[in-house]
Amino acid sequence: MRREDLPAPEAGLLLTHFLTVADVARSRAFYCDVLGGEVVLDENPCIVKIANSWLIMNPGGGPTPDKPDVTLHPPVDFSSATSFLNIRVADIEHCYTEWSARGGAEFLTPPIDRKTEIRCYMCDPDGYLIEVGQATGLLRGILADLPADPA
Repeated sequence: MRREDLPAPEAGLLLTHFLTVADVARSRAFYCDVLGGEVVLDENPCIVKIANSWLIMNPGGGPTPDKPDVTLHPPVDFSSATSFLNIRVADIEHCYTEWSARGGAEFLTPPIDRKTEIRCYMCDPDGYLIEVGQATGLLRGILADLPADPA
């Protein structure tokens, strides 16, 4: 393990994302084999470097002294999400084709042109939602439509 591979800045900060997973080996394989990540640390916690980011993965568990009222667990309702990973790519069609061919990437739909971007979603083995998007119209100043007014 090399220091430069760890999410440990010498100054300032860097952003990582923690996933509570049911099976560390299965999740590690998905993020490496499908998305091309590199294992920095196998377990306790598992750290995978993907492009310019890191995913930290561990099984769930009960409260700890630094989070006394919090229990961690993987998603339980796959039809509802409060957050998701967002991967920005240069060529979404290439990623969609390549990741689908590797096996393990289950996309909800093919890429769809949303004016400001082309995007699609997939889920990881625990059901975490992952948006894959390519900026298109946004690069020309085209913004997303505002959500419909619920009133």
